[in-house]
Amino acid sequence: MNLIPEGSRLADIGSDHALLPVAAVQSGRAVRAVAGEVNPGPLKAAAAQVQEAGLGQLISVRKGDGLAVIEAGEANIITIAGMGGSLIANILDNGRDKLEQVELLILQPNVGEDILRRWLMEHGWLLSSERILEEDGKIYEILTAVPELSDQRISSRLLYEDQEWLRSSGDGTFTVTRDLLLRMGPWLLKEPTPVLIEKWNRELDKLQGILDSMSASKLESAEIKAKLLQQEMEQIKEVLACLQKDRP
Repeated sequence: MNLIPEGSRLADIGSDHALLPVAAVQSGRAVRAVAGEVNPGPLKAAAAQVQEAGLGQLISVRKGDGLAVIEAGEANIITIAGMGGSLIANILDNGRDKLEQVELLILQPNVGEDILRRWLMEHGWLLSSERILEEDGKIYEILTAVPELSDQRISSRLLYEDQEWLRSSGDGTFTVTRDLLLRMGPWLLKEPTPVLIEKWNRELDKLQGILDSMSASKLESAEIKAKLLQQEMEQIKEVLACLQKDRP
């Protein structure tokens, strides 16, 4: 919640029990809020939560799909959490007419973070920060984005520009490509944490399982896919080795 600026007009999409809007208004971070829900059960729970908190005048609970629950200009901060990156990207894409006066997006995809980063990059939104955390054995990433021209210090082009990294062995360099930055997170790679390392070790285990299943096939297409997957895994391993090289 500390990512929400003071005095915000908040729209929380897929608000579930409206815990975030209630907390934001109670803390003063939001002067008013909209809690949007498409499913009847969570919608009823959100309405009950707002009523119990005595915030019915400041928080509007609305039934609707995605950004359809708000009018253009009604909110300057939008939060969307607990969905896949592809679904969040679709919500933003379908509601682009509601984003013109939005100053900040706070997004927490469960999976498909690269899909969401790519959508932001291709639609005029600058990824301004990333956080990664682990809770109850699950790892989450929180992405914030601002309109591209609002931060003159950096651009999406520079943020995702190919980078030359020194190999962990010290023998030569390798390229961290734009696709790899989109997948692993450019800000997360700048300030790596143990949670980031854990996430990608888990991902490597999953990819190894896929690779093992491919090895059982004698199809030429499977061999080509296996080779590409092996190359991808080697890239990730080298990045992880570099990130951990200077850690105690």
